[in-house]
Amino acid sequence: MSKGLLFSRKYSGIISRQKFISLLKEAFRKSIHLCSAFVPYFLFVAYKPVLAVLFAAAVLYSAAEILRLNGKEVFLVSAVTEAAARKRDENKFVLGPVTLVLGIIAASLLWEPLPAAIGIYALAFGDGLASLSGKLFGRIHIPFTEGKTVAGSLTCFAAIFISCFAACSFAQVSPPSHDTAFIALAAAVTGMVIEVLPLKDFDNLLIPVALGGLSQFFLS
Repeated sequence: MSKGLLFSRKYSGIISRQKFISLLKEAFRKSIHLCSAFVPYFLFVAYKPVLAVLFAAAVLYSAAEILRLNGKEVFLVSAVTEAAARKRDENKFVLGPVTLVLGIIAASLLWEPLPAAIGIYALAFGDGLASLSGKLFGRIHIPFTEGKTVAGSLTCFAAIFISCFAACSFAQVSPPSHDTAFIALAAAVTGMVIEVLPLKDFDNLLIPVALGGLSQFFLS
């Protein structure tokens, strides 16, 4: 067997391993996104205490990140951060968890419970599954979006449509002037457009606030 062929196989193995590790990181990171889908229920049960816990979590995480960047590891928090961090976040403050929590808090404070829940579900399922789907199935990349894929965008659209439709249906939103499917469609299109923009971690802020506001406009 030639040295060139051996090198090629070894190089392919390294690339495959890197892709696998990247996929595991993405799955772990997006599992945190998906867990935020439980927040609307907790807010319904204990609104003010849950908001206080979310705010405290953002503050404590920020403090842990500052300590980590100064070489002082915080038990569990720093390990989880490093395990979930993207390559672009290496040796930087990992902003994603902060914008995730702040987006949820902002939507909860600005909008009524159902629109806020729609915005949070869009963040949890739409944004949460889009990146993972793009990593797994993305072949066609969308220009000028820093690597976003058609597969990821379509997954985002479907996840937001289904979660919004389910939330409205569960809440029995059915006055003659309100078309649940139209609200879900409007939310899904808007969420997909926001997700495809190269906003990095700031889509965590924009998606729940924008979609919550849009839903409240249609539901009011």
